[in-house]
Amino acid sequence: MIRLGLLAAISWFVVDQATKWWIVNHVMVPPRVIPVTDFFNIILGRNTGVSFGLLGGMSQWLLVALASAVLVMLLIWMSQATSRIVVLALGLIAGGAIGNIVDRLRLGGVTDFLDLYLGEWHWPAFNMADVGIVCGAGLLLAESVIFGKAQASGDRA
Repeated sequence: MIRLGLLAAISWFVVDQATKWWIVNHVMVPPRVIPVTDFFNIILGRNTGVSFGLLGGMSQWLLVALASAVLVMLLIWMSQATSRIVVLALGLIAGGAIGNIVDRLRLGGVTDFLDLYLGEWHWPAFNMADVGIVCGAGLLLAESVIFGKAQASGDRA
């Protein structure tokens, strides 16, 4: 079962790093705002904090250590999981975490390029690592709500 999670993690890490490389080296030469739709731009940003730029003044090494500790916990959880959905979700989260750790170590911050907005309100820019983390968390939530209820009803019968 852990092979599925590791495959998901490695695959998502590759997707994340490839898209960041493509954006930085091809799409954003020179850096600019590229409108895609009425609610989505491609931009180029560097986040030295964590989610949404929080803790931006914190040491990059401390952020890498914190993310690495979370990654170890995810891998332990993955090794003990019995559900394919949980293993896949943890793999997506781990792959995203590894992608952002690599950015911090190489660049001193995370490369962000996806910009969603509504009118003048912009969601903080993000990247494919963040997409993997959010999708993985969503899968974990869906699995616990959908299958958690099914298990609870089966336990009552």
